[in-house]
Amino acid sequence: MLLDQFSILVAIGFSGASLGLTLCMMWVVGKSETHLLSWSIGLVFIVAGVAFFGTVIQRYDANLLLVSFVLLMCGFGLLYAGSAKFCSSRFNWFTVFAVVGLGILSTSATFAFGYSGTGTIAANVVIGMLLLMTAFQYWTARAESPLLMSANATLYLIASASFVACGYALAEQGQFVLTARPSNWAEDINSIVVIAGLTGIGTLSLTLNQARIANRHKSEAMTDALTGLLNRRALFDGPPAQVPVGTAVVAMDLDHFKTINDRFGHDSGDRTLKAFAEIITANIRSDDLAARIGGEEFCIVMLNSSPRASAAVAERIRAQIEAMSVPTPLGPIQTTVSGGIAYATGSETIQSLLIRADEALYEAKTSGRNRVKLSEFGLAA
Repeated sequence: MLLDQFSILVAIGFSGASLGLTLCMMWVVGKSETHLLSWSIGLVFIVAGVAFFGTVIQRYDANLLLVSFVLLMCGFGLLYAGSAKFCSSRFNWFTVFAVVGLGILSTSATFAFGYSGTGTIAANVVIGMLLLMTAFQYWTARAESPLLMSANATLYLIASASFVACGYALAEQGQFVLTARPSNWAEDINSIVVIAGLTGIGTLSLTLNQARIANRHKSEAMTDALTGLLNRRALFDGPPAQVPVGTAVVAMDLDHFKTINDRFGHDSGDRTLKAFAEIITANIRSDDLAARIGGEEFCIVMLNSSPRASAAVAERIRAQIEAMSVPTPLGPIQTTVSGGIAYATGSETIQSLLIRADEALYEAKTSGRNRVKLSEFGLAA
């Protein structure tokens, strides 16, 4: 081999330790990211396993080789668990314990009967299986970030193949009982794949984690914390853009909301706003946008709509709000809502449509509340 095996193992150890420390520090900063802790602990086991494997290079000891494989299986099991949590929000501990437990049991049993080569084959196959399962997690979650997730899945798949190849090489050569550490073409390839894979997988995992955090912060900045709907910034951040003809904007406002807050308290007022938001969400299409744009005022943006269709949606919401009762310690809250609709028949922006919808809303308020008015400007044009 062109490179010294022991030097490569030292490089793998330092690379894994550095990555594990980085992941641990990131977890300390954001403790809700529990997959980082699973990854960092997994790397501790892997580095320890590599260290024990390194001692076998100098002097073969079947017991030390077994300890090495037990640590490696635990470490790769924790890497799988963290990846499952990152990709699917579940650690899949049952799967981890089942696969790792079976691997440790089969490897230990064969070593105990003196078949250290067979145990080494079993350990390599189990590690390959854990890496394949990890690759599958990233592949199934690739919609979040197709390029990075697919690249990570590919690296895990290559690493999986390199461990399985180690087991295959021993089986092909009939080395079912070892008297020295495994040494063949597959072991040489595996060492290079692991050190390259650790670097690549570590970089991609850190990048994916930071990208997710950034996307979450962006989403939080565009979301109304109380109702979970979009906020005003989400609709109007950036320069005004033309909307297609057929776009309808519905502005809706709870009637006498200040009275609700004064009489029942702000907590009950918040519950009323949440109920209002739930009714809006239940009555719009999946591609419509709903936002709380301030106080008790909400806005719905409907693409490919019509005056009749948008008015029907607004009227359903109005009727359900009128029939709604929000229980509170001081008695039930019953309220109504007024709405205004603007429909785009020419070149307009959401901002200009909302201005017209607000004017129609004002007309609904001044003409008695608990009703929906349609702006005539766009229709007349």
